[in-house]
Amino acid sequence: MTAGPRPSRAPQKRPVTRGAARSTPSIWQQANDLFWKIVPFKVETIEKALTVLTIFVIAGSILAAAIYAGIPQAVGTEMGQMAGRAGFKVKRVDVKGLNRMDSLTVYAVALDQQSIAMPLVDLEKVRGELLQYGWIGDARISRRWPDTLVVDILERKPAAVWQNNQRLVLIDGSGVILEMVDPRAIPDLPLVIGPNANQRVAGLFRLLNMSPTLKPNFAGATWVGNRRWDIRFESGEVLALPEGEDLAANALKNFARIEGNQKLLGRGFVRFDMRDPTKFVVRLRRPVTDTPTPAPGAETVAPDGATPPAASVPAAATSSPAADQ
Repeated sequence: MTAGPRPSRAPQKRPVTRGAARSTPSIWQQANDLFWKIVPFKVETIEKALTVLTIFVIAGSILAAAIYAGIPQAVGTEMGQMAGRAGFKVKRVDVKGLNRMDSLTVYAVALDQQSIAMPLVDLEKVRGELLQYGWIGDARISRRWPDTLVVDILERKPAAVWQNNQRLVLIDGSGVILEMVDPRAIPDLPLVIGPNANQRVAGLFRLLNMSPTLKPNFAGATWVGNRRWDIRFESGEVLALPEGEDLAANALKNFARIEGNQKLLGRGFVRFDMRDPTKFVVRLRRPVTDTPTPAPGAETVAPDGATPPAASVPAAATSSPAADQ
């Protein structure tokens, strides 16, 4: 059997594909490519960093919400209460350095707590309340485990009695009011008189420290016109000082020098006036017929209605506060 003729295969033509037209990158794509060429980090590294940052932000938000809701405080309070139930609670208050103030007041302040569990005692609150009392200059509060609060107190020292508006109060060297004074039991301290005299008492003591020889005779002082001091001595005389701390200090030094040479105190004088730096005016107590000898250079003022003594002192012997300047 003879085979028939085979069909001829025409060569198949492959479809011709034309290349797609190349598109120009946009400005944003160009900028993005340039950015990643400049940045020294890989994309994967930045993605990891962003992931970590997101975790921290979420954790911080949760923590802030917990703090706002008071959860950590509640946990801390409960732990403190557990310590208290275990026996760590305040049973004793050890007060040190207290001499004049009532100790019961300190105990009351120290134990005025929402909880007496040792970890929950607010030490700063105790200290702040104690500093409201005049006698207490400073205080340090500490815990002594397992059950004691230690209160170390620095007590102020009384330095003078302040008289104002018919009231007597005890003050320290800086003018802080300590307590009221019973007029029937006034302590043996200098008496300062006048409105705001307590606020100026520190300056007064500075003046006296510059003339220490006068301090044993110092009885008190009056703050006059809210501008200057009148010094009172134990023998009854009054020394009027000028305005201004420097002028007053110079006047007091000069008076101390004159007192050391002439012994003016206790000789019948009433008042020494040194308000004018160029003059030293003396007022007498005794009758003119029994007049003590005034200090050299002093201008004598006789008692009311009397004639001043005729004797005078040569101008060369005048003692003025400027002499020590």
